[in-house]
Amino acid sequence: MRNVMIYAKFLKRVLDFLLSTIALVVLSPIIVLLILIGAVAVKGNPFFIQDRPGRNEKIFKLIKFRTMTNEKDGNGEFLPDDVRLISYGRFLRKTSLDELPELINIWKGDMAIVGPRPLLTRYLPFYTEAEMKRHTVRPGLTGLAQISGRNALAWDSRLVLDVKYAESISFLGDLRIILMTIVKVVKCKNVVDAGSFEMLDLDQERKSKVASNKVE
Repeated sequence: MRNVMIYAKFLKRVLDFLLSTIALVVLSPIIVLLILIGAVAVKGNPFFIQDRPGRNEKIFKLIKFRTMTNEKDGNGEFLPDDVRLISYGRFLRKTSLDELPELINIWKGDMAIVGPRPLLTRYLPFYTEAEMKRHTVRPGLTGLAQISGRNALAWDSRLVLDVKYAESISFLGDLRIILMTIVKVVKCKNVVDAGSFEMLDLDQERKSKVASNKVE
């Protein structure tokens, strides 16, 4: 038990820093290549940067490769995601290469290699008290929910797994998640493209549940 606590509080961050540093150096040629290709494919900034809540709900700037264009309609509104998602973007998502810049977030300490995925800030008011425990640890590049179904999981199931991870961090558990993530990425399993899945955003789902309960 003591060893688990030492890992969760100290060694996990040390390993995250060391491994993200090595990965950034080793993968730098691929990252540079994707920056150049992405700039041409999306006709502009190849990076997607967005506020996300991290440990203790501290907001940080998540960095990913952009997979959609910024095309807008005549009223200045963004076109639907499935229209803006280009074939190059689908490739990045399918292979998870769009996540590579998050190594910078891990190196800085905003994120960990393993942990609950950092979700949208607008979701914060819609978590239950139990689900808020997911924010007691650093968000991760991959996590227990990702190896259990990735983005094909329903919200309730995904958040339960996030909390389960936050309450049971261990070195062997993290190692298992990393190895299983590699297998899933190689097999490209449980990846859902925009426009091919009708799942509501968490805030919309929770609002709809409240509305339906009131009707009943």
